[in-house]
Amino acid sequence: MRLSIRHTTRYHFDAPVVHALQRLRLTPKETQGQEILDWTMEYENAHAELTYEDQNHNTVTLISVERGAQDVTVTCHGTVDTHDHAGVIGRHAGHLPLWSFCGQTPLTRPGPGMRRLAREMGDGDGDRIELLHRLSGAILEHVSYQTGSTHARTTAEEAFTLGAGVCQDHAHIFIGIARLLGIPARYVSGYLMMNDRVQQDAGHAWTEAFVEGLGWVGFDVSNGISPDARYVRVATGRDYRDAAPVTGISFGTASTVLKVDVAVEQKQVQQQ
Repeated sequence: MRLSIRHTTRYHFDAPVVHALQRLRLTPKETQGQEILDWTMEYENAHAELTYEDQNHNTVTLISVERGAQDVTVTCHGTVDTHDHAGVIGRHAGHLPLWSFCGQTPLTRPGPGMRRLAREMGDGDGDRIELLHRLSGAILEHVSYQTGSTHARTTAEEAFTLGAGVCQDHAHIFIGIARLLGIPARYVSGYLMMNDRVQQDAGHAWTEAFVEGLGWVGFDVSNGISPDARYVRVATGRDYRDAAPVTGISFGTASTVLKVDVAVEQKQVQQQ
């Protein structure tokens, strides 16, 4: 499937900028199941300083905000070819060892509620794929998808206790419980082509768990499926903070994201 993507982020500083850097993880990965045909990043009131690969093999672009600016716009657009591998990414790669995805972070750390669900799942010694699909379904049954109920700093246990959240919360809960069961798990940020619309107000998030014999396998808790050709992987990490699309460093001012526009649609492939 050939997907056309356009992602625009507009944010505002509460005072004219003296010095500010923004770290962008907005470039899709070259990985099993997807090839990047073209990708462009454009900036208003900012410019690129450097691009590097982080510990999770994410492409990171560091941009500097123009002195005196208060509004910045980052626009990414490009074309990606995707293939359906039933969510299987395969072997582990990256600069972090596999065991680093077994330890909890402040965002994934389980509390009483998540520990109770982990006990209900069993010890994890049987069919791992079946277990992980059961876990995904149990999380969605307990935590309904509800926008506006949580925020970027909400922890997995907080969302679990609330019983409501969005894809980021579902991912953190899944990761926290999988790690409790001794299964390495990681967070994925990216894009999903929706069947009923092109325009969206955010990207998407899901998870991957490491299964012996298969490697990394994806699970989208919010939609109850493993990722298919409609998904584009952008960044991965131990939790949202490792894979956040935009994070910033500023002096004497603070920034607020005003609006995010995402458009994902299928393009027709020209036959040769």
